[in-house]
Amino acid sequence: MAQFDNRYAQVATASTRDSAVVDEGLRSYMLGVYNYMAAGIALSGLTAYATYAMSVVQTRANGGLILSPLGQALYMSPLKWVVMLAPLAFVMYLSFRVYKMSVGAAQIAFWAFAAVMGVSLSSIFLIFKMGSITQVFFVTAAAFAGLSLYGYTTKKDLSGWGSFLIMGVIGIILAALVNIFLQSSALQFAISVIGVLVFAGLTAYDTQRIKDGYYEVMGDMTATSKAAIMGALSLYLDFINMFTMMLNLFGSRE
Repeated sequence: MAQFDNRYAQVATASTRDSAVVDEGLRSYMLGVYNYMAAGIALSGLTAYATYAMSVVQTRANGGLILSPLGQALYMSPLKWVVMLAPLAFVMYLSFRVYKMSVGAAQIAFWAFAAVMGVSLSSIFLIFKMGSITQVFFVTAAAFAGLSLYGYTTKKDLSGWGSFLIMGVIGIILAALVNIFLQSSALQFAISVIGVLVFAGLTAYDTQRIKDGYYEVMGDMTATSKAAIMGALSLYLDFINMFTMMLNLFGSRE
């Protein structure tokens, strides 16, 4: 009986030790995901403001701002379509190629995507007041943190949300494309409201999906590193889209 108890204690101790190792690995993995995401957002913000600063010049007459040659090329010429669509091309490239790339190449592609997204986002400084952008950013950050924490800690299975939320994203994209030609303020308002709800749901859903995905790549450092980059990309897109939708709703325009 004593021998059985000793063996049971050894098995229980080993099981506890293995569980602690997995938990530590998961925390390290998720920290890596959030670090990539935060660094990507910071790079996008710096790139956006730098692009804006180079795209406007102050007039001597009244101190107002006008577009520089670079600004006219980025925002007024056909090049604006390249600026708008380039981030989407990067997302598709990463989605299809990341697991065939080296970790270093995947990291470079992610940073390049964040920089290109920053150029695409630079136009918000022409449309909205700086104080309003800052305020909405921090509100979005607080909402994102709460939603991601819920996705990480909840015991509820959120996988059923996936198809519904993806359909919502597709609907938003189609409506946004239609509104390029309609220029309807009512449709834009509806897109922004629905967009905030959809990307709020995606934040929680993606966080749980990324967490669960760790167990599939656990033990393979290369696969884990690439999964962390793709997880950061998903959360980055959730944050940026929620931020822009909330800015359209609550931002003070110039």
